[in-house]
Amino acid sequence: MSTIYIASDHGGFNLKTFLVRHLKDQGHDVHDLGPSDPASCDYPLKAQAVTDCVLRDESSFGVLVCGTGIGMSMAANRVPGIRAALCTSEFHASFARAHNNANIICLGERVSGPGIAASMVDVFLSTPFEGGRHLRRINLFNK
Repeated sequence: MSTIYIASDHGGFNLKTFLVRHLKDQGHDVHDLGPSDPASCDYPLKAQAVTDCVLRDESSFGVLVCGTGIGMSMAANRVPGIRAALCTSEFHASFARAHNNANIICLGERVSGPGIAASMVDVFLSTPFEGGRHLRRINLFNK
């Protein structure tokens, strides 16, 4: 099982809460970095908390949730070493890992219901990175 760092803003609070339970039920080591209630909060700070943890623990993954997933993905991808993928389908989740070695999945509560969100996270966590030509391209990100 994987170590997962998860956070949301107020727009993703309900989906984050659902995903925390889902991931714990599957036996993952889940670290909920907040918020603890749906009061308004700033998504860039939550994204930073997760990116910091994922960079410190390279074998871990992150899950970020906001209303659309867009703000979280933009904030997370500003951090060198983070490859955050905004996913709206299982296909996105699979290829984000297989071809892009994404280490964070970003989801939108207003875009994806709990069932498909849980399925996307499951696919994301279970798909290995293919390496090869994809690694060469990922290495070009920081050039």
